[in-house]
Amino acid sequence: MTDVSAITRKIVANVEQIIVGKRQQIVLTLVAWYCEGHVLLEDVPGVAKTMLARAMARSVGCQLKRIQCTPDLLPSDVTGVSIFNPQTTQFEFRPGPIFSQIVLADEINRTTPRTQSALLEAMAEHQVSVEGETRSLPRPFLVMATQNPIDHEGTFPLPEAQLDRFLMRFRLGYPSLEEELEMLGRSGKQRIDSDHLSPVVSAEQLRQCQEAVRLVHIEGSVQRYIAQIVRATRDHEHLSLGASPRATLALQLASQAVAAIRGRTFVQPEDVKQIFEPVLTHRLILRPESRLKKVSAATVLQEIVASLAVPTLSREANPA
Repeated sequence: MTDVSAITRKIVANVEQIIVGKRQQIVLTLVAWYCEGHVLLEDVPGVAKTMLARAMARSVGCQLKRIQCTPDLLPSDVTGVSIFNPQTTQFEFRPGPIFSQIVLADEINRTTPRTQSALLEAMAEHQVSVEGETRSLPRPFLVMATQNPIDHEGTFPLPEAQLDRFLMRFRLGYPSLEEELEMLGRSGKQRIDSDHLSPVVSAEQLRQCQEAVRLVHIEGSVQRYIAQIVRATRDHEHLSLGASPRATLALQLASQAVAAIRGRTFVQPEDVKQIFEPVLTHRLILRPESRLKKVSAATVLQEIVASLAVPTLSREANPA
């Protein structure tokens, strides 16, 4: 099996040269990439969301293209368009920015639902259909979308169908005082720029990590534990919409990725506990009365997990 843990350490160490104090978020991004999923970064401006995407691309030697989402952005601006070439008297397809290994959709909620939907097929099937022809996207493929949760004027909230396409959603958050002082110290000595990073692993190695993650063993008792967590969201008193079966599959695959990053060939319940919040919170809809009571999706999930019995692995699943 590919040493996913060693490759992860290389990428994290490289990214941390320019991003301070965000190791957990860097690892979560890699979990999504290993799972061939996508990430929604929901946070205020200026907390290094764009820098994280650029640093990831540079560390793996992958191509990154940025889509600055605006209300006048058209679906063809994302997927591409055919242009008539008078020299050949034929139409030639000009691929859009979606044809990249990492796509940064900046402020995705500022573009219209019509344009947002242009990302759905790409995120779900790694292909794009334009003018009746289906074109495959390069591998590895990762969509990192950002949105500002504070500014609601002139925005178009993502529908539940598109939110469910993101493997996980999380925040970067503000740095601590010590981390911010370290940032100031670094900026005084050298320019903080992702363009200064060199690749530490290849895109092929990352593809091998994606294949290795799916080979991580997960025992039936842990699968039942995952299913119980997801099913409990569908009947909870504070939720009007629980997690979908896609969420069940996503939580299992993300748990396998966490186990591989930790250097194990099998999943433990602790892996599920580490990853369930970023995988599930954006897939839940709270009841209006629960919102008024300041109940959050994260709180509901924590209560559900706390109420369930943690499974014990058999000797076959854990030889140690």
